Amino acid sequence: MAVAETLDVRVRGAWRAPLLVLAALAGAALLARFLSGSGIGAARTFLLVFGSLLVEALPFILLGAAVSALIEVFVPASVFARLARLPRGLQMPVAGLGGFAFPVCECGSVPVARRLLLKGLHPTAAVTFMLAAPILNPVVLLATAIAYRGRDVMWPMLLGRAGLGLVVAMAVGWAVGARARGTELLRPGRRMEEHAHDGAGSTEGRWTRYFGHLADDFTMLARYLVIGAGIAAALQTFLPQDVIGRVATTPVLDVVALMVLAAALSLCSESDAFVAASFVQFGMASQLAFLVAGPMIDAKLAALYGGTFGRGFVRTVAIVVFAVTLAGSLWIQVAFG
Repeated sequence: MAVAETLDVRVRGAWRAPLLVLAALAGAALLARFLSGSGIGAARTFLLVFGSLLVEALPFILLGAAVSALIEVFVPASVFARLARLPRGLQMPVAGLGGFAFPVCECGSVPVARRLLLKGLHPTAAVTFMLAAPILNPVVLLATAIAYRGRDVMWPMLLGRAGLGLVVAMAVGWAVGARARGTELLRPGRRMEEHAHDGAGSTEGRWTRYFGHLADDFTMLARYLVIGAGIAAALQTFLPQDVIGRVATTPVLDVVALMVLAAALSLCSESDAFVAASFVQFGMASQLAFLVAGPMIDAKLAALYGGTFGRGFVRTVAIVVFAVTLAGSLWIQVAFG
């Protein structure tokens, strides 16, 4: 009974902010209805775009939260420690591809990377895993394929996101690892005590923790989706199309604009493909940059990085992610037309 009451309080508290944002957006739509004759059409467009984004993305949010909670509770910490025993030259590519085996979102990958550092994994490998896992996550790749199904760019977007995401993650890992060694990367005083879950606790206790993590992850991820879908729908509905058109048809500026938007929206990687696919005015390079840069550096991640790692980490990640993503997305657009 106490567990249910605690979860109910968590859910209500987590949804307070996005519901206020949604109410404000709905108020703006109603205001538009009374200020212009075409307001009712704009309100319908807003609700249609907003609702379609939520309906398509929420199942993947729930699936991702379920997988993340499963790893947190039932996967022993010793599994991650095995990576630390590999030769250093293999640690970075193996860690980068680890997202297939350990599908966590960008928020969940930060504590996992910290645990890997404490287990002795080299910083290049730990950071590579942290940035690549939210993109190479099978749930994320499946969501990307569904978001772009029926379009000619479906395979270039899917393969481009996976390939460019791995390249960018390894570039950041190399840049960070060249300046830090071992746990020096962690912020002083922020090193977690290691807790192995090999057999501790009863089955009932584990399942209680599982559903607790599931509720926390789902409400945290879904509220960002609500905010992001509302902003995306508002941009598509109320921002003058000539402004969007000028930005979308300006080379390089279109890519930079969507990267900045991805950082501001702070969407979960398990749902951002549906938002990116809604920006139909923008080309493939812009949408690809949105999908690669967003899960690696955004507003919420900047706070997580700053509280977990040493000084200058956020700056290094931001510079390398934006530079390599910009160059890579433009080259992929050239290659695939």
